Amino acid sequence: MALRKALSYSKKPARPYTRISKKKGKAYIKTVPYSKIVKFDGGDYEGYIKGKHTHKVYLITEERIQVRDNALEAGRMVLVKEMDIGALGQYFLRVKVHPHHFIRENKSAAAVAGADRISTGMTQSFGTVIGRAAIVNKKGIVFFISCANEKAAQVAKGALNKVKAKLPCKTRIIFEKVR
Repeated sequence: MALRKALSYSKKPARPYTRISKKKGKAYIKTVPYSKIVKFDGGDYEGYIKGKHTHKVYLITEERIQVRDNALEAGRMVLVKEMDIGALGQYFLRVKVHPHHFIRENKSAAAVAGADRISTGMTQSFGTVIGRAAIVNKKGIVFFISCANEKAAQVAKGALNKVKAKLPCKTRIIFEKVR
């Protein structure tokens, strides 16, 4: 089954739902979907820790939003590819948000008018878990890139411009020189 468009979930003010019961009979969530994000960190971690990087580039949100884990992974993959081509070994990348929130969906019967929960009434209105999302507050950092020089920082800025299209919100790039 294909994913619903981001508008179905991203603009809704959600309360974080992460509940998993230890007793299987009492749990609404029977199976926990795995996170699609493979790595949260990448690049030259040693150079970042030792203070060899002189530039920082951030991607921040302009509004409170839910970002699905597959959108974060798609953005991370674009960033790694662009940075490896333009500035190999001169950057450190970190995904700053974690998809803890479970997204639920009630399967709807398209043929029946007004049937939200296929012939179950309110007895099973909770919905099934279809994925994970990260809830990011306004001005929250989504991606962080630390670069060793000006050229790598410009490559990072261009890569973050490509990532903007993959996120379901208005974003802004912040460019900062450390020294």
